[in-house]
Amino acid sequence: MLFVEVLTRVLGEGQLTVIDASGRPHRIEGARPGPSVTMRVHDRWTGLRLAVRPRLALGEAYMDGRVTIEAGGDIYDLLDLIGRNMQALDATPMVRWSYALQRWLRAVEHYNPIGKAQKNVAHHYDLKDQLYDFFLDRDRQYSCAYFRTGDESLEEAQLDKKRHIAAKLLLEPGQRVLDIGSGWGGMALFLSQQFGVDTTGVTLSASQHAVASRRALEGGLADRVRFKLLDYRQETGRYDRIVSVGMFEHVGSAHYVEFFTKVKDLLTEDGVMLLHSIGRMEPPGGTNTWLRKYIFPGGYTPALSEVLAAIEKVGLWVADIEVLRLHYAETLRHWRLRFLANREQIKQIAGYDDRFCRMWEFYLAGCEVAFRYMNQMVFQIQLARRQDAVPLTRDYVIDAEGGLHRPRSMAAE
Repeated sequence: MLFVEVLTRVLGEGQLTVIDASGRPHRIEGARPGPSVTMRVHDRWTGLRLAVRPRLALGEAYMDGRVTIEAGGDIYDLLDLIGRNMQALDATPMVRWSYALQRWLRAVEHYNPIGKAQKNVAHHYDLKDQLYDFFLDRDRQYSCAYFRTGDESLEEAQLDKKRHIAAKLLLEPGQRVLDIGSGWGGMALFLSQQFGVDTTGVTLSASQHAVASRRALEGGLADRVRFKLLDYRQETGRYDRIVSVGMFEHVGSAHYVEFFTKVKDLLTEDGVMLLHSIGRMEPPGGTNTWLRKYIFPGGYTPALSEVLAAIEKVGLWVADIEVLRLHYAETLRHWRLRFLANREQIKQIAGYDDRFCRMWEFYLAGCEVAFRYMNQMVFQIQLARRQDAVPLTRDYVIDAEGGLHRPRSMAAE
């Protein structure tokens, strides 16, 4: 079995037993102790595809029930075992060839004009609204949380994320704030409620726009928080502060200069922006083929080198950069466990079938492993038009977080 031959050469940690289509078990022992998992491959064609195109084939086979986990846990445990051995797997000729092909196709895959961008967003964010309540926090923060110790609840860590970002924005009452990619409105509502700023959010998701607008109205904030169903490139006006959380991954590398040019145009002369995005700790590459096909069409996690190059071309000041490494792994762990705990309700109430649930289990587990063992991280870049727009040292961030009280009430609750 070719798939077993490939894994035999790369498995250095743990044990994997593969039961092939004829029912024959193949045990692969790593040189170092680690997790032990047993998987079954239900047909020969799947076994061949796993050897030739593992990143696409494994997710598809698990979704379709052509690969099942027989012992040692669930799909997360299999992906965890693979993640621990990913460096050796990446060095195999077939995987290296697939990476080279992805880099060659970057220009096509990352082309994201206005109409296409809206279709890509709708694919993921306009799913049935109840789905997200089953695994996100109450404020529906669908981005990396901020774990100070790792022991916080998801709600606490997501609130701390908002507080951390707010501290970097240096907010004052009455300022005009733009939230690019405002989601279900949690960040915009939080900033307005806590700091008395006037906030505008823009999103391409019709579902998110409806929820965010309703939350502003129900929370009594509609006079200073508004949401637009609009591409950020079509926004006009000038803003004292701009925040963008978890949206930049959908911009596409071909549009980075366009993005930062628009940011510069929208900022006042002494304005400040905080960009929060998933990134990679290695040179520019491609997007995982399964993830791009089934979860985030048009999505791409950038290298800091290509983001900074675009910022330099536009002429914005980089006032601060912070890299969050394992924070997203912990966030995804919370999401995955909540999704699994609510799996039957997701099927019954949201109306999704087993194949969809397996797809999301694979998505959440695979992303957690990528942040825990591979090349994924999160960065926050603070930008300004002028070099004196923020204080000389970062002390103000810690001071602001320490002085920011917990919200009296949240519109999401």
